[in-house]
Formats: sequence, structure tokens, C-alpha cells
Amino acid sequence: MPAFNPRLTGLSCFSCGTVHDHRIVQGVCRVCGLPLRVDYDISAGDLPLSKLPPRVASLWRYREVLPIATGEVTLGEGWTPLVPAGDGVWIKDEARNPTGSFKARGMTAAVSAAVALGARAVVAPSAGNAAGALAAYGAAAHLPVTVVMPEDTPRGCIEECRLYGATVHLVPGTIADAGRWLHENGPPDAVDVSTLKEPYRIEGKKTMAYELYEQLGGELPDVIVYPTGGGTGLVGMWKAFGEMRALGWLDDGAPLPRMVSVQAAGCAPVVRGFESGAERTEPWANATTHAYGLRVPSPIGGFLCLRAIRETGGTACAVPESEIGPAVRRVAAATGVDVCPEAGAAWVALEGLRSRGWIRPSDRVVLFNTGTGLKYR
Repeated sequence: MPAFNPRLTGLSCFSCGTVHDHRIVQGVCRVCGLPLRVDYDISAGDLPLSKLPPRVASLWRYREVLPIATGEVTLGEGWTPLVPAGDGVWIKDEARNPTGSFKARGMTAAVSAAVALGARAVVAPSAGNAAGALAAYGAAAHLPVTVVMPEDTPRGCIEECRLYGATVHLVPGTIADAGRWLHENGPPDAVDVSTLKEPYRIEGKKTMAYELYEQLGGELPDVIVYPTGGGTGLVGMWKAFGEMRALGWLDDGAPLPRMVSVQAAGCAPVVRGFESGAERTEPWANATTHAYGLRVPSPIGGFLCLRAIRETGGTACAVPESEIGPAVRRVAAATGVDVCPEAGAAWVALEGLRSRGWIRPSDRVVLFNTGTGLKYR
């Protein structure tokens, strides 16, 4: 049975700061309706690097800063490789995770917390990969799973969920429509683990930053290029940077990686918010892209993505749909990594930023491949 980390002091709203009790199931802030943050009592020396090498090579090696202390629901997620891609660029290949995407990181934490809180079932809307991960971790935890996806979700993602025994509902439209369907029709006694509508998925995703620090010899890259839909991974790594400072891994004045949020031109609410100087994103009408993980027209954590980009001196890029497919084939042929369309979009952005001089020849760059390309074929 999963048990909570004694260092976990509670939950607080990312926006208004309202404190919430982590000992009961929580969704979004009860005051303002925005995402909750998991808070820990940590200080320098609580997670010394000297302790880490003998530990298991999974994200749970960082359990001092994760919500669950023991008994987690795990399939061996995390510690994915950095694959050299030439000219100071590495691809962090999240396709090596269970179920073939970075979504496994969030679901190991979210499902573990749900079990610790006594959940009898779990549900979520998804653009594809999150549904597969939830189905797998729900199966491992012996919990019934219901997922709702757009009807044009890649068939591989749909059949994956059914393979793990999940109940699958397909609806017209985008993930926003799937979320509305779930709110109106989902099982009433289930714990909803939608992106940033529960506090724990971000905790699993933030471990990508901890891994980068270890894999790069106690340093972080100069630039992180990240395909952004709901933005949990981007926000999670930004949260991790603050924790690393508290742990003594980073000096207070040390520069942080410049975070690049990449979206498709047919659905780019974060890019539009960044370019307009807004503090929050606005819903994107008629969202279209075949990089399905980027087709999130109304990210609840959009304001956090904007904050992370600006506080790290980063930027946001929207790439043309026509350039994504050729980039996927170009990267795969050059590196041997079967990247997903979302990573193809990130590669297009990287090329553009380099040609404009925003990414310098001396910069060390990590680009995230968030999932396997196999599910799209």
C-alpha cells in the first residue's frame, strides 16, 4: 500500500496560495479553480548526490522529493537516455518509458497517490498517450479505469487502453471536449487525474529535470526544447529547479535552462500568450494538428507555462503543420530515434531558433521526444 512522504507538508494553489489538505482527494483549488502544488519540507543535504548512484535507475530514486515514500505503483519508469543528436544537442528519449511515452512518469505518481487516498477507480480525458499510461498503471494497481479520447486519436493509443482493460469512450472534437464529456458522464466515484486538475502528475514529470542534472554531470543544459500541450512537463521541470536550489544542487544565482515551449501553428495558446505579453492563455478556437499531444486548446496550466518560460529567459514557438512530418523523418534518419510528431515540431523550432541565433553554437541543448512514433502509424 503506498504511503505518503513524511516530508510532504501539504498542497497549495499555484495561483492564490490557498492551502489544501493532502490527506484527502483534491482536484483544483477550491477558491480559484487553478492547479495545486505539492509542497515539501526540504533543505540542503536532504538528497545528496552521493546517495543516488547505488539506487535503482528509475524516477523513484528521487523519492525524498516525491509524494510517495514506499509502496508506489511502478512499472520501472524514468531514467531515460540522452541520445546525442550532433552540434551540442541531445534528445531525451521518453519513448523508453513504460507505454512508450513520458506520460508514465505522471501516472506512476498520480495512481500511487490515488491508491494511498483510497481510490476505487480512476478516470481521465486524453489526447492518447496519457490514456495508455493511466490504463497500464490502473491495471497494475487493480483499479478500474475509464478514459475519454477524441475519436480521431491514433488507433494504437485506443487499442492500448483496451488491452489493459480500460473502458474507452471516443467523442468528437479535442481533449477539451473529452474533458467535458467525462465531467458530465463519467463514473461519480472515480478519482479524476486530468492534466493539472490533480496535484501529483506534475511530481512524476519534474523528475526529468533531476535526471538531466545527473546525466550531464551535475549541470543543467543551457536550453530545453519542449513540445507543449497541457504543459505538465514544462511546469514540472521549472518546479524542480526551485527544489534543486533548496536541496543545494544549484546555487541561488545559477542560470537556469532557457525553456522553449513548442506548439503547432494550428493550436498555440501558449505561444500567443507569450507573444502578446499576457499572464494567462486564452482558449484556441478550431484547434487542429496531427501532433495530437499538442492539440490542447485550453490548458489550465497555461499561466504556469508562461511563468516558467519568462522566469528562465526562454521563448515560445509555433511551427507550421507542413514542416512537422518531414522533421520527424529527418530526425529519425539522422539519429536512430523514432520520434513522435510532437518531437518533430520541437526539432523544427530548434532549427529556427538556431538559424536566428537565439540558440548559440556553444549552447548545450536538450530536446524532448515525448513518445514513440510507432503509435502514430
